Amino acid sequence: MHIIEVSGLVKRYKNVTALAGLDLAVPKGTILGLLGPNGAGKTTAVSILTTLIEADEGSAFVDGIDVAAEPGRVRERIGLSGQYAAVDQDLTGFENLDMIGRLYRLGKRRARERARELLSVFDLTEAADRSVKTYSGGMRRRLDLAGALVARPPILFLDEPTTGLDPRSRIDLWGVIRELVAEGATLLLTTQYLEEADRLADDIVVIDHGRGIAHGTADELKEMIGGERIEVTTPDHSQIDDARSVLAEFAVGDMRMDPKHGTLVVPITGGAPVLTRALRALDSAGIEISDVGLRRPTLDDVFLSLTGHAAEESEVSA
Repeated sequence: MHIIEVSGLVKRYKNVTALAGLDLAVPKGTILGLLGPNGAGKTTAVSILTTLIEADEGSAFVDGIDVAAEPGRVRERIGLSGQYAAVDQDLTGFENLDMIGRLYRLGKRRARERARELLSVFDLTEAADRSVKTYSGGMRRRLDLAGALVARPPILFLDEPTTGLDPRSRIDLWGVIRELVAEGATLLLTTQYLEEADRLADDIVVIDHGRGIAHGTADELKEMIGGERIEVTTPDHSQIDDARSVLAEFAVGDMRMDPKHGTLVVPITGGAPVLTRALRALDSAGIEISDVGLRRPTLDDVFLSLTGHAAEESEVSA
């Protein structure tokens, strides 16, 4: 059963087409990672599915309910955490969650219990009775995510949920997300962190210019561009061009250079034997190497191959 279904979704803003016929299908109890470069339309898609804006064309169903025709029923079944923390800075962390619980009509006692539960889950217990205006950005982000979970919604939309979190908080949140899915929740997750999609998503849709351009698991997407990569770093960054010339004979696709860090990524086939020959060639040319590795393609490589540019770390809402 597809608990989220999108067909031919189109959204225009004057002369800008944010979505140009997007299709999505999310099975119940799974995580769909929606990935794309800056301005690809990810936030627009989430905004339509969560009833914040209306599509110009196409259809969207959440739990079998037409988003455009019955937005109120959709809101009863979903939780949303947007790109920016939607919390009341004049209330305490506890008061924010308690208020949300009461708005969901959990009742006074249950709303208070649920608020304390979530404050513990998101490591905010010690700050529970402090005004949110004293919270750090990461703390506000965690509180916002807790708010999306107050009513235990079966369907969650998380728009770049770990933006602004430190590495430890991000890993902790990944654990919370996995637990939610283990309990039966369905998630649509947008992210600019490629490692996040790799670790969390059961399925990934890459979008660019408002259209889906690739679909599959992380491994399937990596297989699309195939092969392995030799990654070489030179201590003398001026030698990176020389390294490129030497390694060109081993490359089976476009090489990628990062002159700032003295790094060259070379797509190859043949694995370790080819790496060995490449290292001998570099040594013969007198090129010093400070680091070298053989690796499978990453989602970074997928972005570059499919869109021609890397994923950005922030998105303009469009």
